[in-house]
Amino acid sequence: MTSRKTDDFMAMKGAGYYSRATIGAKHVMDNATGLILDAIDRQPPADDGSVFTMTDMGCADGGTSIDMVGRVLGDIRDRCPSRPIQMVYTDLPRNDFSQLFQIVHGLTDTESYASHIDNLYVMASATSFHSRIVPPGSLNLGHSATASHYITEVPAQIEDHVHMVGASGEVRKAFEVKGAVDWENFLLNRTAELASGGLLALFNFGIDEKGRYLGHTGGVSMFDTFNEIWRGMADEGTITQTEYAATNFPQVYRTVDQFTRPINDPESTVYKAGLRLEHVETRVVPCPFAADFKSKGDAASFAKSYIPTLRSWSEPVFLRGLSTDRPADERAMIVDDFYGRYQDRVANSPEGHGMDYVHCYLICRKV
Repeated sequence: MTSRKTDDFMAMKGAGYYSRATIGAKHVMDNATGLILDAIDRQPPADDGSVFTMTDMGCADGGTSIDMVGRVLGDIRDRCPSRPIQMVYTDLPRNDFSQLFQIVHGLTDTESYASHIDNLYVMASATSFHSRIVPPGSLNLGHSATASHYITEVPAQIEDHVHMVGASGEVRKAFEVKGAVDWENFLLNRTAELASGGLLALFNFGIDEKGRYLGHTGGVSMFDTFNEIWRGMADEGTITQTEYAATNFPQVYRTVDQFTRPINDPESTVYKAGLRLEHVETRVVPCPFAADFKSKGDAASFAKSYIPTLRSWSEPVFLRGLSTDRPADERAMIVDDFYGRYQDRVANSPEGHGMDYVHCYLICRKV
């Protein structure tokens, strides 16, 4: 039986593909850097010579967070000249850490902060954020963006869709329950890692007050389109019905209440561990490729630039759904065909397509 555990197969597309294709994820972090800087300003760290540790959990190749991390660590360096800074990038074992270090150390065309901040130590941990990453009480600033919607494993098979946003009834409930368990565990691990007064800055995919979520903000629904094309390939026999049903994203999109409940409830284990909510809000960051299409009107160019941002994070899920009895090159051809069909659909009828980013932004502190 194929393992359903997320860390057995999940990784963002490597060799720099991820950060080149997902400029929208960078916009999310760049635009929200002020939330972190404001939190630091509310309770400035002491310049006491101790190590200041920051994590970027679910970092992929580090390109999307490079400017945000640079601004934050630059602020810490200005405030705390005597403190060594330890920057720990974390992701799953299959992540392209070689590309991460090339980007962070300025070996690509991406400008990096690393050479501008002295007494800086950059390292990485191939450890899931569903586990502890750094020693207890050693973390000063934990950050994660566009990542903690991933759960440890798929709790139930969605027979008629590829994502929990399209599930209903007991299957939908199974995903939400699993999402709640993993979220509480995530928060407990971070709270154990945090030093007293340490911060968590979490920018998470979620469902906002208007029911909007990633790629579902009033136009063509991205996950429904994924499902329609994949199911169509099953109906025509390109893939089997079993393969279609086995293709489920190991993700849960939470509401604001689901995000904040374990932090605000005095009876929860998270609250009792000392984590407190300082700020919460939702934002929609427009899809940059759709915005470019609106200004230029070039449908073919839009489709060609848009599909890679979908592929950069979703490809492993569709590959995983295919039977391992198929040769690897056959599975790759099927997935290429899938994204080719999506690209053709956008090129032929571009209106309404786009992957607007819908996030819940949380700033928390350990008391």
